[in-house]
Amino acid sequence: MTFMDPTFLRDLGPRQFPRQVERLLTHLGFTDLATIDGAGDGGADVIGWHSGICWVVQCKWKLNGLIGPDAVDEVQRARELYHADEAAVVTNSAPGPKAIRRAQELAAIAKPIKFWTGDILRRAYDRAPTTLEPVHLRPYQSEALTAIEAALAHRGRAMLILATGLGKTIVGGSVIAEHLRDAPGANVLVVAHTRDLVAQLERALWRFLPKHVRTRLLTGDDRPDDLGGVTFATVATALAVVRVGYKPDLVMVDEAHHIGENGQFAELLDRLPAARQFGVTATPWRGDRYDLTTYFGEPTFTLGIEEGMRRGYLAKVNYRLFVDNIDWDAVRAASEHGYSLKELNARLFLPDRDEAIRDELSAVWNKTPRPRAIVFCRTIEHAERMADMLSNTPPWGSVQAVHAGLAMRERQRRLLAFRAGETGVLTAVDILNEGVDIPDVNILCFARVTHSRRIFVQQLGRGLRLREGKDRVSVLDFVSDLRRIAATLKLRREMEEADIETLPLGEESTITFSDQRVESLMEEWIKDAASLETAYDEHRLQFPATLETGT
Repeated sequence: MTFMDPTFLRDLGPRQFPRQVERLLTHLGFTDLATIDGAGDGGADVIGWHSGICWVVQCKWKLNGLIGPDAVDEVQRARELYHADEAAVVTNSAPGPKAIRRAQELAAIAKPIKFWTGDILRRAYDRAPTTLEPVHLRPYQSEALTAIEAALAHRGRAMLILATGLGKTIVGGSVIAEHLRDAPGANVLVVAHTRDLVAQLERALWRFLPKHVRTRLLTGDDRPDDLGGVTFATVATALAVVRVGYKPDLVMVDEAHHIGENGQFAELLDRLPAARQFGVTATPWRGDRYDLTTYFGEPTFTLGIEEGMRRGYLAKVNYRLFVDNIDWDAVRAASEHGYSLKELNARLFLPDRDEAIRDELSAVWNKTPRPRAIVFCRTIEHAERMADMLSNTPPWGSVQAVHAGLAMRERQRRLLAFRAGETGVLTAVDILNEGVDIPDVNILCFARVTHSRRIFVQQLGRGLRLREGKDRVSVLDFVSDLRRIAATLKLRREMEEADIETLPLGEESTITFSDQRVESLMEEWIKDAASLETAYDEHRLQFPATLETGT
C-alpha cells in the first residue's frame, strides 16, 4: 500500500492528507514546501515552488461525496494573499459540478485553477522517482553512522551527541534508512516531546526514505489505525499504543535529554526491551543530573560546538559580552563575603535598558551583509515590547515576536515570513530552543538571563548552521549571570585548542568583553569554569581576599 493509496489516505483522515500531498510534491521536485493547514491559513494548505513558480494548494479530504465551490474560492483567496502564480485544489475524491463551474468563472479573470483528483495523485506517485536526491554525509557523519550501527547490532542501544547545526537528524535518518534496507517491512518509531517537533521530524526524514515506505503522525490530534512503516509520535501517544500492543523494531528518541528517571519516556523505553533504541541530542545535560547513559549507554559518537567550529562545519562566532552593567561596589563586597551564585548575580549586575540593547543591535546590523537576527527575551511581555520598539526604529521595518502565547499557525506564519526575508528580526522566548531550522540567522542577541547550560547552547546553536554566503554569526550577550560568563570562557578555551585540523575559513572565532577590566576579574574569580557553568544557585564562590578592580 503506497502513501497515495485511497485506503491509506482514508485512514489518515483530513488532518494528515495535506502532509501526504506535501510528500508527493517533494518527490515531484517542489522546493521550499510548507504545510500551513489550519485556522488562519488564508485558504492555503501547502505552499511551494517548482521551476521558479510559486504554488498554493488547497487540500480537500473526503470520506464520501464530491467537493464543492468553497474550495475553489479558498484557493483563489490564498493565491492573492501569498502572491502565488499557480493554484490547485487537491482531493482524494473529485470536484462536483458547482466546483467546476466556479473554477470556469474565475478563469475569465485569473489563471485557471487546477484540480488534482485521487486518480491524478496516484498517477503522479507512479511517475515520481522512487527516492529523493541522496544525502551526502560529511566524514564525521559517516563515522557516527558506522558507530551507531555497530552499537545497535552489538547491544541494541546507542546515543548520538551532535551540536546544533552538525546534522543529528541527518545521521538519525541515515540510521533508519540503513535499518529499513536491511529489514524491509520493519516498523520504526520516532518519538519526541512536542507535536511541532514530531511534525518537523516527519518532513525532515522523507528525504531518507523510498516512496514505498509510508509515514504518519501519531499525536493527540492524529491517531491512525495503521502504524506500518515509520511512525512519528509524541511520547504520550506512543506510550498509549505501546501499552496496547504496538511493538516497533527500531526506536529513535529525538532531543533525548528529555528522558528522565521516571515518566513517560522511561516507561516507553522500558516497555520495548526487544526494540533497538537510540537517542540523539545536541545538549545531553539535565537540570536534575539524571544520567542518560542509563538507557543508551555511553555516548556512541560525540561532536560538540567547539570542535565543530574548529573543523569548519559550524559558523565562526564573533561573541561579545556586554558587561558595562557591573556594580563595582558589589565586586568589592564580594571579596569580603561568601556569596552564593544567586546572591552574587542579584548584587553584581545592574539591569540593562532595552534601548541599550537596541543601539548595540543596530550597530552590528549595519555592518552585517544581509542581516537576519533573533533576540532572545526574558518573557512574552518582553518579547512583544522589544518587537514593538524595534519595529518603530530604523533600520528595521517589520519585527515579529514568536512565543508560546501565539496560536501554532500564527507562530508558523511568522517563521515563514522570517525565512522568506519579509521579517528581518524575530524576538523570541524559549519557543526557538529546539527543533527549528533557521540557517540564515547571522545575528543573535541574548537579552535574557538563563541559568541553564542546555538552553544557552541550544539558543547559540540557532546561528551556527552554515549556509551559502554565511560563515560567521555575531552574538551580542547582555550577560547578567556568572554561569554565562563561565560558559563563554570555557567555549573560548576549547576553541583555542590547536590539536585538531581545521578547514580554512578565514578569521577564527572571537569572544570579547566590552569592559576589559571585567575579563581580568572574571578570569581570576572563575578558576574552574567547567564546574561553575553547571553550578546551582546555592553554590558559593570563594574569591581572593583582595582584588584589583581598576576603579
